Amino acid sequence: MLGIIGLSSLTHPAGGLTGPNILAWAIGWQEIVIIVIAVLYYISKRNSIIASRNRVDESWSGIDVQLKRRHDLVPNLVETVKGYAEHESSTFEKTTQARAEAMAAQSVEDTAKAEQKLTQALADVKAVAENYPTLRATENFQQLSRNLSELEDEIQASRRIYNSNVQSFNTTIEQFPGSIVANQGGFTKREFFEIEDASEREPVSVSFKD
Repeated sequence: MLGIIGLSSLTHPAGGLTGPNILAWAIGWQEIVIIVIAVLYYISKRNSIIASRNRVDESWSGIDVQLKRRHDLVPNLVETVKGYAEHESSTFEKTTQARAEAMAAQSVEDTAKAEQKLTQALADVKAVAENYPTLRATENFQQLSRNLSELEDEIQASRRIYNSNVQSFNTTIEQFPGSIVANQGGFTKREFFEIEDASEREPVSVSFKD
C-alpha cells in the first residue's frame, strides 16, 4: 500500500513532478550534460593544440642550438684557411658577412635563407682549401671539417623533426573542429624550415679531406 502511495505521488500535482514537469526536467539535464561535454572537449582540444605548439617550439630550439654551434665554428675555419690563402680576402669577407646575417635572422624563413647563404659561403671556403694540400692535412683543419660535417647532419635531422611537428600542428588548427578552438585561442600556422633549392636539400658535407 505504501509503495502504491509513493508511486502515485510522483504523478500527482501535490508531488511536484507531473508528466510535463518530468519531461522538462529531463530536457534540462540533457542540456547540462551536452554543455559539460562541450566544455570538456574544448579544454581537451585546446590543451592538445598547446602541446603540439610546444613540440614545435622545442624542436626549433634544438635547431637553433645547432645553428649557433655552427656559427661558432665558422671564425675558426676562416682563420685557419686565411693563414694559407690571405689573398682570398673576398671569400673570407663574404663568409663572415653570411655568418653575421645568419646570427641576426629572427623568423624561420629568414633563418632558412641566411643559412643557405652561409652554406654557399662555406662551400667557397672549401673550394679555396682544395688548392692547399698542406692545409687540408693539418690536424686542426681536419677536426674543424669533421665538426662541421657532423653539425650539418644533425641540423638536417632536426629540420625533419621540426617540419613534421609543424605539419601536425598546422593540420590540427586547420581542421574542424580544431579550427574553431584555434581561432578563439589565437593559434596561427607555423612556418616550415624549408630549403628552396632542391639541390640544397641534401645534407651539406663540409669535409675538406681528399
